[in-house]
Amino acid sequence: MSLKNWGPALLMGLLTIMIVVLSFSLLASLIVHFSSLTEMSFQWAILAIAFIALFLGGAVAGAKTKERGWMIGALTALFFSLVTFLIMFLGYNTTFTTSQMLIHGGYLLAGMLGGIIGVNFSGGKDR
Repeated sequence: MSLKNWGPALLMGLLTIMIVVLSFSLLASLIVHFSSLTEMSFQWAILAIAFIALFLGGAVAGAKTKERGWMIGALTALFFSLVTFLIMFLGYNTTFTTSQMLIHGGYLLAGMLGGIIGVNFSGGKDR
């Protein structure tokens, strides 16, 4: 697959990430609304779901391209981080803190790993 066909794979990976994140956000908001739990109760769950979402997004993108999974997974994670940065900067007038940079570095690794596994589960280009 050539580089020009990576666009749909990136979009599918980002769409997968957004679906997972928004679904969990809806579930978490319903739990907070109808129970006595607070947002801080979900701090670690939110981080875990974000890593899972980035892994799944990288896997979907890697399975769609069937080659260079680490690269397509990294690009998927970088686009997600770019969108997150733009929302923070343009909407809230803040930038990434050091801890957020480390978390997004972890997202990059999760996306790369997901891309590698996605390529291997898709059968690759020579099968």
